[in-house]
Amino acid sequence: MSEYKSDLLFGALTGNGRILVIDDESSVRTVVRMTLEKAGYDVLEAEDGEQAIEAINTGENRLVVDAVICDIRMPKINGIEAIDYFQREYPHVPLVILTGYPETEMAVSFLRKGVADYLVKPVDAERLRDAVEKAMERRHVAWAA
Repeated sequence: MSEYKSDLLFGALTGNGRILVIDDESSVRTVVRMTLEKAGYDVLEAEDGEQAIEAINTGENRLVVDAVICDIRMPKINGIEAIDYFQREYPHVPLVILTGYPETEMAVSFLRKGVADYLVKPVDAERLRDAVEKAMERRHVAWAA
């Protein structure tokens, strides 16, 4: 997989890209961050949708992320609301669901709405890395279109 080379367009990125992980469980965020950092990604964390939206929109320049991994059931702004926001405001940023509640109808609904993948906790490291890589490939295709 190729890396972004332009700091002008995408900000100073390290490794394979920048991933925003949104989950109210700090232990889940830690495991996901460690797994993805080992794979060469820069990882940002937020404990709920409100914190994620605030972080990405703070300052003069919007924060650039290459993919978002989001839990569904969280306090304040839940995953469904956060995903709707990201799909509306950042349509080229692929989204991966990471939830502890395997609901087939919800998974199918999200996938039909363009979510890159729907993962169920606990997810093994290889499956997580594969989902993020697939999401990153989607981003490259979207930007090339």
